[in-house]
Amino acid sequence: MMVLFLFIRLFTVISNIPLNVRWSRSGVTVAGGHGGGNTTDQLQYPYGLYLDNEQTIIIVDHENHRIVQWIINEANGQVVAGGNGRGNRLDQLNYPTDVLVDKETDNLIIADFHNRRIVR
Repeated sequence: MMVLFLFIRLFTVISNIPLNVRWSRSGVTVAGGHGGGNTTDQLQYPYGLYLDNEQTIIIVDHENHRIVQWIINEANGQVVAGGNGRGNRLDQLNYPTDVLVDKETDNLIIADFHNRRIVR
């Protein structure tokens, strides 16, 4: 018997970007860029991200089982969720995939894939 798994990732469309926008031909690294790893200046398979109004990026660091907040032009990020190894405790994540911020409560909402849960 063959089992087929289909994963669909939904993306948010940002509708306020003009149709005639021009993107820069040369990018700038704003987070990570020091090889894969688990120090605060490294990411290991960044997966999803959220950008707030203050230009702070909240990054899902998938294989480090953590969420990292990175302020633009800073050399290091700060772990804001997980980062205590892979697991199912409330202070652990297990391959997180997405993050968003509830602006009313200022809470992170995290899709914790392998734990099959959404945590706040």
